[in-house]
Amino acid sequence: MVKQLEKLSGAKDISLPFNRRALTKIKKKTTHGVQQLFLLFFAFVQLFPLYWLVTFSFKSNQEIFAGNIIGLPERLRWENYSSALQNGDILLYLFNSVLVTTVTVFLTCFFGAMAAFAITRMKWRFSQTTLNVILLGAMVPLHAVLLPLFIVLNRMGILNSHISLILPYTAFALPLAIFIFAGFLETIPREYEEAACLDGCNIYQVFLVIIMPLLKPALATVGIFTFLSTWNELMFAVTFISERQFRTLTVGMMSFVGQYYTNWGAVGASLLIAVLPMIVVYIFMSKQIQASFRASGLKG
Repeated sequence: MVKQLEKLSGAKDISLPFNRRALTKIKKKTTHGVQQLFLLFFAFVQLFPLYWLVTFSFKSNQEIFAGNIIGLPERLRWENYSSALQNGDILLYLFNSVLVTTVTVFLTCFFGAMAAFAITRMKWRFSQTTLNVILLGAMVPLHAVLLPLFIVLNRMGILNSHISLILPYTAFALPLAIFIFAGFLETIPREYEEAACLDGCNIYQVFLVIIMPLLKPALATVGIFTFLSTWNELMFAVTFISERQFRTLTVGMMSFVGQYYTNWGAVGASLLIAVLPMIVVYIFMSKQIQASFRASGLKG
């Protein structure tokens, strides 16, 4: 009788850990399921505006104002895109935006990397103070320098040109770029540069041949941030550009809205054309951004 009781008590003791494991697995599955539902809802919220823009670009004014705002279009109206491309000078505005954005991204990445290399790798007085002063530039609002910049650019005679946008865009993008590059350079061992110097490389060769290839993840991060801020900027583009041949997409799309009549389908088509480059750039460079976060320790 005693042996039977011992066996029963032993069986209960053995089953307790299995019950706890089962409860732990159930909790994990429940937590995982809730997380998946939250992520699906978040993805839906993020992707719904893109879906709405795509369907909106294929509708007519009658269909839009008749109540079919969210639903699928009755038929695909490709004439909205032809109207945006032919009548709205969207290709000219697209070219201007691509030119200004590409030059701004290149100048920001190149000069930002050079400045960060000089601050973090070279020994000179007030290097940290210089970095702090540069970072103060990120706190200056655009509206505070709008009028002074307009006066300076007007006196220089470069208003209504691509340079009048490239210079301010680059200047305002450099503080964040230098901050990202400086943080990333701290993770790169100095032994690479010392070995290059022993092989006979000068300071310029060390920067171009050794440092720049190692900065690819940070370059992608800075490139995307600069691209998005430059591509979507409106305040400087409206103030510094008044001639049609130099307008960017953000300014050019304002001309689609008429005083008495507006073809909203063509407006949606032009907006979708303006959004597609941002989506393509992010898709191709998102892996580099994740690698930059992992390498610099910014990922949570």
